[in-house]
Amino acid sequence: MSAIPLALYVAAFIAYAWHFARRDAPAGRAATTVLVAAALVHTFVIGMQTMEVGHIPVASTTSAISSFVWLLALSYLYIEMTTDERAMGVFILPLLAALQAIPALHPGVEDRSGVLRSPLFGIHVSSLLFAYASFAVACVIGITYVLLFKEIKAKQLGFFYARLPSLQVLDAMNQRAIVIGWIFLTIGMIVGAVWAARAQGYAPGDPRVQAMSLQDPKIFVALVCWAVYSFELFAARRIGWGGRRAAYLSALGFAIVLLNFVPISYFLTKSHNF
Repeated sequence: MSAIPLALYVAAFIAYAWHFARRDAPAGRAATTVLVAAALVHTFVIGMQTMEVGHIPVASTTSAISSFVWLLALSYLYIEMTTDERAMGVFILPLLAALQAIPALHPGVEDRSGVLRSPLFGIHVSSLLFAYASFAVACVIGITYVLLFKEIKAKQLGFFYARLPSLQVLDAMNQRAIVIGWIFLTIGMIVGAVWAARAQGYAPGDPRVQAMSLQDPKIFVALVCWAVYSFELFAARRIGWGGRRAAYLSALGFAIVLLNFVPISYFLTKSHNF
């Protein structure tokens, strides 16, 4: 069933690309409509999976990626509908389609382990996924900021200048997305630490639970990610790092998120492979 949202995300990307290239208002409205349909279908798919396994499907890496794509789609739709700005859709949709291809082509099996039934686990994963969605939006905003900045610096006001919001607006949007993402990342990590400590007490025989420590690559890289975004927030407020520097830090932070989310989750972690 994950293939249906994937097909709709690809269709939405084509419509957003046409809108961005041609500045065609009807194509923009069509793109939004298709993306809304994709998000609704994805909601139905996740709802069916929730009914099947008895909890929100976020335990396995594949299902977590699918839930992340869903949250990112909803986050972007919220930004688009509150700002009436569709220009960033052409940058967001390729990421949605690429990540949704993973659960569509390689569907995983959701673990029903009792250790995952704790409400703390749900809060932990949901908070992190929402944080990652915010960081993805910040990364895309940062990329568009750099593209527009280079065009303005070269005094060639053309393709991007005519299609993107101002540098000041992009910088403010980037900072807002980072703040929201950092808050949820911090909550997710704190709740995760509490949940792991409790789980090690009532699931002593589970090697995955016992492997939850800083020696696990996924946990260590998550802390590195938190440090990068914490520095970005500190630098923006204390030493005046905004604009391009903030955009580059947003891109670096999300690159670490993707590294942690896909290759480390699939091949290196010994604790987060439920």
